[in-house]
Amino acid sequence: MLKRAWQSAMIGLARSPAAGRFMQDNRAASFLASKYVAGETPAQAVKLAEELLSSFNIRGALFYLGEYVSSAELVAENVANKLAIARTLGERALDVHVSVDPTQIGQSIDGRLARDNALRIAEQIRTSAGNRPGVHCLMLDMEDASVIDTTIALHDELGGRGLPVALTLQAYLRRTADDMRDQLRAGARVRLVQGAFAADSGIAYTRRKDIKANFRSLIEMMLSAEAREKGFYPIFATHDDRLQQFAIEIAGRNGWKPGQYEFEMLLGVRSPLAHDLARRGERVRLYLPFGRDWWPYSVRRIGENPRNAVLLARSLVS
Repeated sequence: MLKRAWQSAMIGLARSPAAGRFMQDNRAASFLASKYVAGETPAQAVKLAEELLSSFNIRGALFYLGEYVSSAELVAENVANKLAIARTLGERALDVHVSVDPTQIGQSIDGRLARDNALRIAEQIRTSAGNRPGVHCLMLDMEDASVIDTTIALHDELGGRGLPVALTLQAYLRRTADDMRDQLRAGARVRLVQGAFAADSGIAYTRRKDIKANFRSLIEMMLSAEAREKGFYPIFATHDDRLQQFAIEIAGRNGWKPGQYEFEMLLGVRSPLAHDLARRGERVRLYLPFGRDWWPYSVRRIGENPRNAVLLARSLVS
């Protein structure tokens, strides 16, 4: 109950324009951005991606910050930055791996606008990647429950066109096992996350132990023999070392090799764990958000655990 209340409060802060303006103009609070964000510009984010790959053999998933956008001007800015980062990643011979929230490319305004923009970005990713090896894709992030069906439909349309695309599904939702089965049969790429949104027990598991149990069940599904035969590509986005080890054990048991699946983690969260996984030969990717609009993203990271309250307090009183 406490965690859900905390998450709801942090989501409210994340969506508050007044809080965002105050915090993003507050130099003393910028330590939050430096902890969780890869910089303000595409060049800064790509530089960090290059450093991570050369120093730790860790790949990057680039994400231009900005979500729940309701103005056409901001949508155009978001799309321009997504296209720019795809071109730059291609020029640097990195994975052209770009994350997109549907609401930041027009879903809140017009579903057709979001679809057209997603097509442009996916086509640019395909062009930038060329024939180079790597996990190149437009990764569709999953937002709150109101846009799940439209996000899945968008993913399926892009995939049906042969474009490089991947989908995020959330372990806290009761429907995810069914959604996962559909994607498994299609041989899709799916990133499994716990889910950071608050929802009632009618559609979601609300107890931590139930969410973890569902995450394990979904790991087993994603690493099944059937999934491997279908060409399914599993991505496990978790900072829980027990879940990571569980996935490694299931993968070995079912004939999967490192590199046929991957782990994704967030910049600034349990970095030594990410480095250790990479040293052990596992494929690891860090989610690298960049841009000036860092407040909504950073405060949601704080909202994932009430113990992070000290970070929020520090930002408010600095």
